[in-house]
Amino acid sequence: MVAITNIEISRHELPLDPAFPPSWDSRPRTRFRTDIVKVHCDSGHVGIGSGDAMAGVEDYLDLFVGHSPLDMDRNFGVLENIAFHVGRPWPIDLALWDLAGKIKGKPVYRLLGGSEGRVRAYASTGVLRTPKQMAEQVDKLVGMGFPAIKIRFSRPDIEEDLDALKQVRDRIGDQIDLMVDCNQGWRMPWDVAEPWTFQQALGVARRLEDLGVYWMEEPLHRGDYAGMASLRAATGLKIAGAEMTREMYELTTLIERRCLDVLQPDCAVTGGITGLHRVGRIAKENGIIFTPHTWGNGVGLVANIHLTAGLGGAPYIEYPIDPPEWTAERRDFVLRKPILTDDKGWINLSDAAGFGIVLNEDILDDTRVG
Repeated sequence: MVAITNIEISRHELPLDPAFPPSWDSRPRTRFRTDIVKVHCDSGHVGIGSGDAMAGVEDYLDLFVGHSPLDMDRNFGVLENIAFHVGRPWPIDLALWDLAGKIKGKPVYRLLGGSEGRVRAYASTGVLRTPKQMAEQVDKLVGMGFPAIKIRFSRPDIEEDLDALKQVRDRIGDQIDLMVDCNQGWRMPWDVAEPWTFQQALGVARRLEDLGVYWMEEPLHRGDYAGMASLRAATGLKIAGAEMTREMYELTTLIERRCLDVLQPDCAVTGGITGLHRVGRIAKENGIIFTPHTWGNGVGLVANIHLTAGLGGAPYIEYPIDPPEWTAERRDFVLRKPILTDDKGWINLSDAAGFGIVLNEDILDDTRVG
């Protein structure tokens, strides 16, 4: 039996100049922080995972040593228990799937039942530019081949948000799909602004309908199940959400109560590949689009792509890009090569075992902290 011998967690910070001012955070980011997980086993293979800070998870790593990395159900159960008590341990699950692929000599998406190793990407922007600048930025992204683009709301005045969307639509016409992230589902620790009410969200939805928006993301608080279900019934827009939802039962509740048309949990944040593969199948059985949130680094991005390709059927997957503040090179600094799209917006996975990625050990040495 193959057994886990050791798990390493290291923290890394990439300085950002210019700073990145994400729409969901009032504090511009001057550093990009990420944790890297390496799971070693006695076969000599090493699995790679990554995500946000995994504070407290180090205290429980001994629960995996000596156990099989291929016992996904057992390891998932331990991770669920850890997640209840501390942090978000799910990058360990990602590393276990990368390790399983390397042991079995197959890409992860094939282990998950997928037959085609590619998914079409939508460009996901993050900066609140002026309406004119936003239109220009989207025009550039269309020129890069993206078939769909997501813009953010969260400006001080909703009318400015809507003006930005209108100028984008006027600039590019009907040639691509547009998504809007309303950023109402959750807040940073220091942001105590109230989320939209149902009536506010419905009023915005009516305006988005007129502008031909493909989906409306996070229009209400993540726990407002009744509000999401009512909004979904009251508008022709697809309602998307659940990107930061923490537990499996919350995701299945969203499905059971018909709250969303598009389910967006991130395997680096919640459930790992093991849990979200199960949830994704349930979503598909209920006619709900499953396409993950991916605003982390390249390891999390590629893990979510494998998950999506393994499930099949997603029209798009999120591809964070908003230059110059957010580029593929910044996002994927931990990798030897960034994850890129082709000129039609497709992300093509390799047939290499596991995730098919290689860490940039020199950069990791230079950026290591703590």
